[in-house]
Amino acid sequence: MPAEFDLAVIGLGAMGSAAASFAAACGARVLGIEAHFPAHALSSSHGDSRLIRLGYFEDPSYVPLLRRAYGNWRALEARLRAEILTVTGVLQIGRPDSKIVSGTKASCDLHGLAHEILDKAEMARRYPAFALEDGEIGLLDPQGGYIRPEAAIMGYLKLAAEDGAELHFGERVTAIEPDDNGVDILTTTGKYRARKVIVATGAWIAELVPELAAQAVPIRQVVAWYQPEDGFVARPDRMPCFLRDEGDGGSYFGFPAIGFDGVKIGRHAHFREPVDPAKPNPPVNKADTDLLDAFARKRLPKAASARLRATTCRYTMLPSEDFLIDFSPRHRNVVVSSACSGHGFKFTSVVGEILSDLALEGGSELPTSLFTFERHFSGGAAR
Repeated sequence: MPAEFDLAVIGLGAMGSAAASFAAACGARVLGIEAHFPAHALSSSHGDSRLIRLGYFEDPSYVPLLRRAYGNWRALEARLRAEILTVTGVLQIGRPDSKIVSGTKASCDLHGLAHEILDKAEMARRYPAFALEDGEIGLLDPQGGYIRPEAAIMGYLKLAAEDGAELHFGERVTAIEPDDNGVDILTTTGKYRARKVIVATGAWIAELVPELAAQAVPIRQVVAWYQPEDGFVARPDRMPCFLRDEGDGGSYFGFPAIGFDGVKIGRHAHFREPVDPAKPNPPVNKADTDLLDAFARKRLPKAASARLRATTCRYTMLPSEDFLIDFSPRHRNVVVSSACSGHGFKFTSVVGEILSDLALEGGSELPTSLFTFERHFSGGAAR
């Protein structure tokens, strides 16, 4: 008989690494299995930086989770004695009635969050990196900033191991076989037994959760880094992280010059091109760089002048772009996490806690009603 664990976590990317760490810290006997190596480039969790913001335009009901996430990120930093979350502020830029600006304002008003509204002249004075058109404004979330994804994942894995978790890398799970008393986990190298299983395999989620085959769609994302013409305007103290609403042209995100490669820019969901998760990421092409270069020239003329490099990664999008964090509808001892849709990394520290609670305690005190199978499959998740 294989050794039995309290919990097996399949997929040790952002959410899986955090879940393994939280569960191991509770004293559970945890097995973590990852098909690749930590923070690998086929995932959605590499590239030096991920936005975090408290005023959430997508849905104000995310804000309580963000408050918990901030506290959990600071707790992770304290235990690691390392910086994971850096506050620069986040600017939401666009017309006052645009989705990003109006949604962030509504979220801030509902939850009493600190924010500033800056007109075009004030933006030019305080944040000269950004070129605004007449009628556009900036809404500053002063508590926003960025997370270092590789450091976060490696930190959670380090703590999970220190707390007794058994972590396997380069081992792919081929099947899970739940029964009334637990779950058998079959891999390319062995077989394991656990009371509960968390499946958090990102772009590969449908391999083990077939209900998601038509729901969780991996798409290609491209980001690029630019050297500034004026290094002063692109410094983090002069250029907060940002989101920019381009209306029918989609939305863009970016970061100041926080590393050697300079200012980072991307368009949310890029061209929404599906990818095969079993194959390498498609290379960057001219259409990709033309799109990002045009945005840089128009919106960040002094801060993003010369492109240095560009790379591809993956989003795994659900139709509503909300998260899925719930028990499998077929097996109560399997917890499923598809918690990104291109905006999830900032929640890693709280989603890991929720996943651990669901698996070990059967429920969570944190609000998860947005993230159920019922909501996603009943049509209630449509926006």
